[in-house]
Amino acid sequence: MPKPLFRGVCASSITPFHPDGSLWLERLKPHIDWLIAEQVDAISPLGSSGEFPAMECADRERMLAAALEAIAGRVPVVAGTHDYSTARTVQLSKFAESAGADALLIVPPYYMAPTPVQVMDHYRRVAEAVSIPIIVYHNIPLTSVDLTTEHLLKLYEERAIAGVKMSHPEPDRQCQLLQATHGAFSVYAGIDTAAFEGLCHGSHGWISGIPSTVPAAARRLYELIAIEGNLPEARTLWQKLAPLMRLQFQAYHSKGEGAHWFSTMKAALNMIGPPVGDPQPPIQPLPEAHRKTLADMLVNLGYEVHSEGRG
Repeated sequence: MPKPLFRGVCASSITPFHPDGSLWLERLKPHIDWLIAEQVDAISPLGSSGEFPAMECADRERMLAAALEAIAGRVPVVAGTHDYSTARTVQLSKFAESAGADALLIVPPYYMAPTPVQVMDHYRRVAEAVSIPIIVYHNIPLTSVDLTTEHLLKLYEERAIAGVKMSHPEPDRQCQLLQATHGAFSVYAGIDTAAFEGLCHGSHGWISGIPSTVPAAARRLYELIAIEGNLPEARTLWQKLAPLMRLQFQAYHSKGEGAHWFSTMKAALNMIGPPVGDPQPPIQPLPEAHRKTLADMLVNLGYEVHSEGRG
């Protein structure tokens, strides 16, 4: 039997690249060590923050193997094995299981906008090929696929999936699944704008930008809500985290204008942790106009800023 899925905060680890776009794996272990020192409950290599769309399958496998070696069993590993192609998703998923991943995170097939029935069969095919749990990465804006509560529950009842990272701005999408399964289905807040409410509803954890950027602060918020039930103190901490959330998702929410979430995340990690480099083009480094604001937010959260955010 597979191990139960994690509870708590999961950081999506970055993929370090040289300026020419090749993998810079020497930078990976310091980044992983920093995330674990920040007390994350799990790590997800090759999530959105791992820039998987910029990589060929062979490099994804190299990156995942290196991440598993660096993590060395210290926390559970939720491997991103996303691809448009069902065949390549199966290939990557089988590799992840054989390399030692504890679970898989898989976004629905993107760009071609398959129907919900076709997407459900995609997950069934992967589930037939592996024995470790699958978490659906529910992300409508970047996939044009909306698996409803009923679709997800059907896949869960068939044991094709074990959980969902719900990157939906409506917290009730998390609540529906939790209430329908009495908490048996693992539900994770997948977007920071719905994290506070999702955790109050009883979601099992949080996988998004803030847990990947300032993990210790995210871990403390999770503890206050999910473990201690201390909402007054949780609200006070969220007042400090919310400005970072709003900066990270400026361009996302305005559909183009402002700071890009990943540019902001990499700049923040370069400011407070080991260097992780800049995003792969077409995503560009965070503009200078946002760097001072970002640094002030990080200091307000208790972090020491030791660089200007360039990798």
